[in-house]
Amino acid sequence: MSPSRSSGGPRLAVVGNPAGRRVRLFREAVGAAGLPAAREVAWLDVLGGRAEFRPGEVVRIESPGEDAAVERLLRGADDPTRVEGTALWYERFTSAVRELGRAVREAGADLLDDPDELAVLFDKRLCHGVLDVASVPVPPSPTSGPGAPPVRGWDDVRALMDGPGMRRAFVKIAHGSSASGVLAVEIAGPGRVRATTSVERDTAGRLFNSLRVRRLTTEREVAAIVDTLAPDGLHVERWLPKATQQGRAADLRVLVVAGRATHAVVRTSSSPMTNLHLGGARGDLNAVRAATEAASGGASWAAALEICERAAACFPGTHCVGVDLLPSTGWRRFAVGEVNAFGDLLPGLTGLPGSGAEGLDTYGAQLAALRARAGGERRARL
Repeated sequence: MSPSRSSGGPRLAVVGNPAGRRVRLFREAVGAAGLPAAREVAWLDVLGGRAEFRPGEVVRIESPGEDAAVERLLRGADDPTRVEGTALWYERFTSAVRELGRAVREAGADLLDDPDELAVLFDKRLCHGVLDVASVPVPPSPTSGPGAPPVRGWDDVRALMDGPGMRRAFVKIAHGSSASGVLAVEIAGPGRVRATTSVERDTAGRLFNSLRVRRLTTEREVAAIVDTLAPDGLHVERWLPKATQQGRAADLRVLVVAGRATHAVVRTSSSPMTNLHLGGARGDLNAVRAATEAASGGASWAAALEICERAAACFPGTHCVGVDLLPSTGWRRFAVGEVNAFGDLLPGLTGLPGSGAEGLDTYGAQLAALRARAGGERRARL
């Protein structure tokens, strides 16, 4: 029997691409929760200045990705697999969400994703700096924080990698996502440079995202890609040795909803990039918990989740974030690699034991938190 429709929950609106899987999954979760259907506001209407909001609505922003027309407006390119153009995407996206935020405020609605925080979350340099200032453990980076030097191309990256502990580093486009434009670079000596990446370069020098991870074995190849990426902005951070599971490098995506870690998935890979769309595979979360508790005498798993919650607390105006948690060799320490504004696309994953989200998927957990918040606000007014 499906749950009955309840008038006790929030009146929802979701900004997204209505034909996309994110909006579809959210739509299904709203129905499963017995809430009135969310009003859907298309990104095309937002970018076209046609979006309207209503008093009392709770407005959720979904990723603008996976829609060719939206991508064309944001990036100014027809091919969604192209890597270049992220600086323009960032400029147009942050401008759009700030205008969206103004429209939501003027309508008397409530926005779940703070526009200024989204601007930080979509700049790896800024995000890394905010986490570092808050004493959240992060990989050392020479490109975040006050006084960070400009990175104009491979020569600058090469100079930064001559610093202590930087002989192995991740080079990332500042506004990228889903491992787009990421290179795991190793320097083994003079002229001995190699990198692992999913970037392809065509004969005209254009860069494309691929689903195949490849190895670059010459400095010339690495330099050509880095020099092409540099105008969009680059972030460089130390490549931390990761813990392994069954011989594969492992990390975690941990979802934090309303300040509480609710879901976690282990990602394992034979390459430095553990993203599932690049050949990564889901690992054994129970084994990770056992390994962390064995390494620390029982406290490390709770400490790992607490690090994720501290990272999310740096963005109090954002209802839900996905934290990429990097375990060190031996599972004794953890660092935060990234915080993702739209990190909740984890189909089939249910809540962690003791999280309050047991049996709920990532969208259901967010709806439950909103419902609890609405109930608390009503009680506070009585």
